Amino acid sequence: MKKYRTWHEVLVEQLTSRDEALDYLQFALEEYQVNGDKPFFLRALRTVFEAQGEIVKKTGVVPETLSEVLSSDESPSIDALVTILNAFGWRLSIEPIAGAYPDLEVSGNKEVDLNASTEKIAESVVEVPPS
Repeated sequence: MKKYRTWHEVLVEQLTSRDEALDYLQFALEEYQVNGDKPFFLRALRTVFEAQGEIVKKTGVVPETLSEVLSSDESPSIDALVTILNAFGWRLSIEPIAGAYPDLEVSGNKEVDLNASTEKIAESVVEVPPS
């Protein structure tokens, strides 16, 4: 009889590629940011950990500690997330959301008046009563 693999087994196999694992985590983080899908993001972290576990062992990070953090349904602290990403050789970064605030987009060394920009954002969020 032919043995079939589960979707999870296929995914773990694909995520043994560091590039695939990084793309998968970036996608999961974007989904979390857009949709607030925390369970998907945590599941993605667990799956990447499962696929990349050998690399984590080589870094000296205790796998049980990471497993404990990832097995919880609670969001990992920023420190725990940074530790996990460091174990994979990745880092957390911040970048602008394309088109979110066109008035704030900066190219090159152009200076931005943060007070004026903050006022524009505040006006778009809360209607300021006329004085």
